[in-house]
Amino acid sequence: MTRGGVLFVLALLLTGAGAFLSANNLLFLVFSAMLALLLVSGFLSRLVLAGLELELLLPEHVVARAPVPAVVRIRNLKRLTPSFSIELAGRFDPVLQAPPIMTGPVYFPLIPGRSFVTKAAGLEAQVEVTFPQRGMHHNKLFVLSTKFPFGFLRKTARVTLHKQTLVYPCLEPGEGMEALLEQLAGDTAVPRRGASQEFYGVRRYEATDSAHLVDWKSTAHTGELQVREFSREEEGLVEIYLDRRTAAAGPEDWFERAVEGCAFLAWHLEHRATRVILRSQGEAGVSGVYGILSYLALVRPLEARGSMDPVDATFGSDGVQVAFTQAPEAFRQGGWRCAEVRVCGA
Repeated sequence: MTRGGVLFVLALLLTGAGAFLSANNLLFLVFSAMLALLLVSGFLSRLVLAGLELELLLPEHVVARAPVPAVVRIRNLKRLTPSFSIELAGRFDPVLQAPPIMTGPVYFPLIPGRSFVTKAAGLEAQVEVTFPQRGMHHNKLFVLSTKFPFGFLRKTARVTLHKQTLVYPCLEPGEGMEALLEQLAGDTAVPRRGASQEFYGVRRYEATDSAHLVDWKSTAHTGELQVREFSREEEGLVEIYLDRRTAAAGPEDWFERAVEGCAFLAWHLEHRATRVILRSQGEAGVSGVYGILSYLALVRPLEARGSMDPVDATFGSDGVQVAFTQAPEAFRQGGWRCAEVRVCGA
């Protein structure tokens, strides 16, 4: 019940008390009209919420804890009967103990009925949604509400969308991740001849060369057309190993931070033209940024029993290896062929 509804009920009670105490027929008529108005308000509110269908259109790739543009589409399946003053908002998930994915409510003043003209095409609105955690999200909870027609009551209807959405890990940099990214980018960069802004050398002119690359000083000195060459950076290979074993007494959020660290490195290294391969227990190698993010979205930890055994992991000889683990000594005992073991969160 809204504030206006509370005031109306108080006026209704005062009018009823005055009618019974004074036995005035006019007050009885006013009291009856006010009571009927309140009942009709509740009936119409429920009527405009009936027959509404909701659809949420998300982009192909969704990242946890990052606002994602989406489209919400609502249809009115009632024939010829429109729905007025509908507000759509997210709902707290009691199962996952997660906040609503919608950042703010959406208001629809009028939703036409399903006639032969509209064919229930529906109304659309641009919204922002935020998923709090990675993984496969099956159900999305929303609430439809209205205060139509008089604003005395707010009627609500809960809506559950049964749709699977794969949410990637958060791509925000964790502690030390930006410095590690820059170090990896420098370790894998190999200067080669190319078309960057860094000068590489001078050579003889070829028919396929552009005229603006001609070096006139060298041409005048040698008597033949000479062109300038520039270097390019050809990125190498970075191999990431995610140790899924977690110590029983270790921090509970270590694994999530390690997963997010792997996702951050894979995303930014791929955008810097660096090949990335992710390995883990039970996974020989995942390549491609979206393949890696899909694997990290669903990966689960393995509880280590007792001491951490040496890790049996084979890597290529031309790559840089990065390990996310709680047991660096186990990696060294496993005969890793990498110069340094970097540890996340331990």
